[in-house]
Amino acid sequence: MAVENWSETIRVVHLADDPQFSEDLIGLDPLPPRPGIVLDFTGVRFVNSSNIAKLLTLRRRVIAAEGRLLFCGVKDHVWSAFLVTGLDKLFEQAPDVSTALASIQLGLP
Repeated sequence: MAVENWSETIRVVHLADDPQFSEDLIGLDPLPPRPGIVLDFTGVRFVNSSNIAKLLTLRRRVIAAEGRLLFCGVKDHVWSAFLVTGLDKLFEQAPDVSTALASIQLGLP
């Protein structure tokens, strides 16, 4: 997992095939005000319930800091895990890192 510091408040996290999420996932503790976090799922082939639970925790932290969390590059079979559980309504998705970054920087939904 590689963390790219795009700016003082925006981080791009390139996830590995078997993502190992942790409290320091984005290298920030505590989160800065109004953080923008982009999780790049391009290399991820599956997620499990533990991964989803940690993503929900991260989402809660980002929202509490008045920020945004976006997924990008999510393969259809990985996104289906979110669809089946109804979590697709909680997580924002963009097709790629560039689009996700533009959405955060311009404040687009």
